[in-house]
Amino acid sequence: MPRSRALAARLRRTIPGDPEPSPAEWQALGEAHWRADPLADAVVEWMQGLGMDRAWPRVELGLAQGEAALGPSEQALRDYLRVTSAAPAWLDDARVQRGAQVLQSTGMHGMMVLRDAGLMAGYQASAINQTLVQTGALHNGAHKRVSETAAWWLDCTADGGMARGAPGHRQTLRVRLVHALVRHRLRHSPQWDADWLGLPINQVDMQATYLAFSAVQLLGLRMTGMLIGQTDADAVMHLWRHIGWLMGVEEGLMCDDEASGRVLLYRNIIGQAPPDHTSAALARALMDEPLGRPYPWAQALRGRIDRERHLSLVRWFVGAQGMRDLGLPPRAPWYPLMLMAPTALGSMALRVVPGLEAPWRAVARWQQTRFHAQLHRPPSPAQGRRSR
Repeated sequence: MPRSRALAARLRRTIPGDPEPSPAEWQALGEAHWRADPLADAVVEWMQGLGMDRAWPRVELGLAQGEAALGPSEQALRDYLRVTSAAPAWLDDARVQRGAQVLQSTGMHGMMVLRDAGLMAGYQASAINQTLVQTGALHNGAHKRVSETAAWWLDCTADGGMARGAPGHRQTLRVRLVHALVRHRLRHSPQWDADWLGLPINQVDMQATYLAFSAVQLLGLRMTGMLIGQTDADAVMHLWRHIGWLMGVEEGLMCDDEASGRVLLYRNIIGQAPPDHTSAALARALMDEPLGRPYPWAQALRGRIDRERHLSLVRWFVGAQGMRDLGLPPRAPWYPLMLMAPTALGSMALRVVPGLEAPWRAVARWQQTRFHAQLHRPPSPAQGRRSR
């Protein structure tokens, strides 16, 4: 699609060599639109048969105590827990931990980049938006989506967060089942156009989400001046390979290094449907999300300032045409340009000043948890109206 290739043009310039898929690779990507997540889908079929009121407590018991706590009639859930509890052969715990530390050290800036490069810019892929629109997520408000995503991200990037039974590990398995429940619902909905969209939350959609949290965030951090060593960047990719595996993304749709991640991202983007009215509807809801954050003081002023900061970052990531595609007002990229030099200097200091990383990371992580605590409070009534 010409528009999708235009969206990928800036990314293309960051990739050495030729990232274009071969005919066989292009066909394989198209076929992935028709593959879902059999392991989680089987659990959902069991849950539907048992009844949600009875099934969810059994899921929580299994997540807390393992498959041994379940009975023989709960084989689908037992299989789900058994497979996801066994570490894949390629998993390197030290690299996972290092990837989490790198993301912790990005502080509040890292979370802003994730929101604006991963979530907001991602709304340009209109086919993926259909899941949010048809499940009513647009009307539930952007504040809830940002808060829930931040909570999961913090669990996953905590020290030891992805160890078996740790909060990030358990929450990822919950999210995977929620995705399977949504897929089950939309597959049986007369409004779902499978000829155009493929399966709901298919493997290509799941790959896009995995890449938004890994390759896209790394690229966004670099675009705003953050200097990240290649070993550290690849550790972030390894962390998200593990999370993506737990989320049900197929092995062939993931990778273990940033360079390969950009190639996968490029191929995913050029296969996406171009922006449409859903892109603008979701983006404008997210645009106004800061206006309802419950700041402890000067709420109206700080909300407007943060709204402008986010719009400026989005403009840096998507360009002027992207802002139009997302239905956002034109803005200059003043905020990332203002931060470029301080961000570069700070990240350089981390690499050359002995003993600085640990205290820096502690402060940066405090910023991230404070931001989520702020989001976790109920939004103001004004935000509820604006998100609609």
